[in-house]
Amino acid sequence: MINALSVLAIIPARGGSKGVPRKNIKNLAGKPLIGWTIDEAKKSKFIDKIVLSSDDQEIISIAEQLGCYVPFIRPKELSSDDTPGIEPVLHAIEKLPEYDVVVLLQPTSPLRLAADIDQCIIEYIGNDCNACVSVTEVDKTPYWMYKVNQKGSLEPLLENRSVLRRQDAPKFYSLNGAIYVSSKENIKAERTFLTDKTRAYIMPKERSFDIDTQEDFLLCEMILKKACHSKSLPVDII
Repeated sequence: MINALSVLAIIPARGGSKGVPRKNIKNLAGKPLIGWTIDEAKKSKFIDKIVLSSDDQEIISIAEQLGCYVPFIRPKELSSDDTPGIEPVLHAIEKLPEYDVVVLLQPTSPLRLAADIDQCIIEYIGNDCNACVSVTEVDKTPYWMYKVNQKGSLEPLLENRSVLRRQDAPKFYSLNGAIYVSSKENIKAERTFLTDKTRAYIMPKERSFDIDTQEDFLLCEMILKKACHSKSLPVDII
């Protein structure tokens, strides 16, 4: 709990995966991918309950072995490729309405630490916002990005292109998919974590990998194996 508010962590992990088949339970540096998220969630100072939302019995079985609570099976209609990501969250809230704060932790972010989870919760509780989500600074500024129109010509992505030097460009951030925090009531009312009152929790690039492809998977595995071998990253990541 935090400030007398109970905290529910939801880990969504459906069975279907196109980019990396069965990726949620695929072995990553010695444990199933989903295990990295479960283990960090268990280290949180504030999370009261960690639940899995899945339609897949094998994923459910492995998550339970790793100490994750699975009080329901996600309906098939909420597990398709085109299901909006908020729907499994709303379903979990409906099944477990007794919690005040909801933390969404996607299992495709294996480098996220318990410290990141807790700081994101603190940022949400301590500020006037509807939600707090994790982001990371982008490498390339959109000031030098273009669209290609139907004629094959370049069109600037941004209208104002007065910034001429990289050093003068403002910083831009993208969602890294690792952590989403809001209240149960805000999620039900807004049906999203992203509004004009969403606060950013900035995570470093080295912990912001989101596994979507086989290349992403191999890169994260290399990072984790190197960390275990050299102890060069924070001990919480090992």
